[in-house]
Order: sequence, then structure tokens, then C-alpha cells
Amino acid sequence: MKKIWNNSTVLLLFLVFLWGASWPIYKFTLPSTPPLLFAGMRAVIGGALLGIILLKRLDRINWRENRRLYCITALFNTILFFGIQTVGLNYLPGGLFSILVYFQPVLLGLFAWIWLGEQMNAVKIIGLLIGFLGIVVVSLDGLTFHVSVIGVALGLVTAVCWAFGVIYVKKVNHRLDAYWMVSLQSIIGGAFLLGTGTVFESWSDIIWNGRYLFGVSFGAVFGIPIAYIIYYKLINEGEASKVGAFTFLVPIIAVFLGVVFLGEPITYLLLIGLVMVGLSILIVNYRGNKELLSFRKTNNKIKESI
Repeated sequence: MKKIWNNSTVLLLFLVFLWGASWPIYKFTLPSTPPLLFAGMRAVIGGALLGIILLKRLDRINWRENRRLYCITALFNTILFFGIQTVGLNYLPGGLFSILVYFQPVLLGLFAWIWLGEQMNAVKIIGLLIGFLGIVVVSLDGLTFHVSVIGVALGLVTAVCWAFGVIYVKKVNHRLDAYWMVSLQSIIGGAFLLGTGTVFESWSDIIWNGRYLFGVSFGAVFGIPIAYIIYYKLINEGEASKVGAFTFLVPIIAVFLGVVFLGEPITYLLLIGLVMVGLSILIVNYRGNKELLSFRKTNNKIKESI
């Protein structure tokens, strides 16, 4: 009998927990810091820590040839994704915001079909529709009861920016070292966010307490170096489809932790929307066993699908 609790499964569950826990943790931290400075701080420190780990692979950066690519990935995956995400968390409960952002895997299926020519079958179309309806349900619930139009809009814009970022990475990943890409996009994007925060926010507004230090430390250590090392280890082991399928757990974990530790509100409509979005992610990312075996044999490229 195939062993269920192998190392890959344990790593995957830990990774999904990190992703899910990040939303309530960042929400918990925001009362102590302006959002752009917080996003920039954790990105720069996290990217630098990952860069230190990668010093033996310094020759793989190829900065002169790839600097434009690094800057574009920094724009979508750090400046827009981290920046809008952190600002948006000021308007929404962390769990609800994560549901909106995790419409991204569903959008990714649509964008990959349009721009990359990836297959779109009836099952995936059904998954996209279920996800869209789930977002409508969640948005209506939020707008009716306890959140703002701005928060919902920022959540959806974050998802769109993230999806565009992943699409771009899929197009250029054969030219970049995946780990250095994460490190440099974090440093470049984080530096831009810190600069923007310095202009429009105030460093004196940061409260250097345990709450702030915990949030920055979690984002800089677990959110970037550890999460991405685990992520690409799983991808290299041929677990791309499993990682994609398990992302449906991320908003569920975020909602649960937000309710338990932050007292965030939960309603029937929110639960219905959460289930619909989770189901859509599962459907859109599902691959049959034959496709997975083919992937393991032929795909040696690192793909970013989360």
C-alpha cells in the first residue's frame, strides 16, 4: 500500500498552512504599521535572506541579460501583489480577503487558456463558473454586512495582478533561476514599496512592539525563503498538480484562524462562497493520474502555479 504520510505530503500540508496562516497574521500586524512599509519590509528582508542562502548559485543570476525580466516579475508579484494585498487587509477580515485573492487559481486557468494556449475543457469551464459564482456570493455577503466596496475591489485586483504575474513567470521561467527570481523580485519590489511608503507614509507610525516584529519575522522568514524553498522542492519532485489542488485549503485555513484567533465574523453566505471557491480551485487544478505521470517524466522546468 502506498504510504500516505510521506515527506512530500507533510511538506505540502506545512506549506499550505503557512499560506493560510499568513492572512490573519498580517491582519493582526497591521494596527502597528503602515501597510506599504510593512509589505516592503518583509519583502526586502525575506528576499535578502533567500539571497544569502543562494550565494553558491550566484552565477545563475545573469543580471545583465535578465534584469528586465526580474523587474517585471517584481512589479506583478511583489509591488502590486504584496502592496495591494497589504492595503486591502485594512478594509476586510483576513479570511474574507483570502477568499477573494484565492480566486487567482481560477483566473489563472482562464488567462493561461487565452495567452498561453493551455487546454480548457468542459470540466475546467465548470470550475471557473463555480469560482466566479462563489466570489459573487462572498462579495454580496461582505457588501451587505460588514465590509467595504474598496476592500472587495482590492481583493479582486490583487488576484488579477497575481494571476498576470504567474502567467508572465510561466512564459519566461526557462530563462531564470526560480530561486533567484523570488529573491530578486522580493528585493527589487520591496525596495520600491519602502520608497513609496517613505513618501506617502511615515516611519514614525511603526510601533516596534511584539505584534509588529512577529508579523515582519513571519513574513520575512516563513513567507518568502522557507515557503518558496518548500514550494519549488515539491515542484521539482513532480508534485505540481498536488500543490495546485491543495490550494483550496488556503482560504479555509485563513477563515478558520481568523475566526478563532481574531474573532472575525462568519456568515452562511461566506461559508457557501468559501466552499464554492475551494471546489473551483480543486476542479481547475485537478489532473488525472496519467497526466501526472507524464508530468513527472517529461517536465523538468520549474513552473509557478500558486
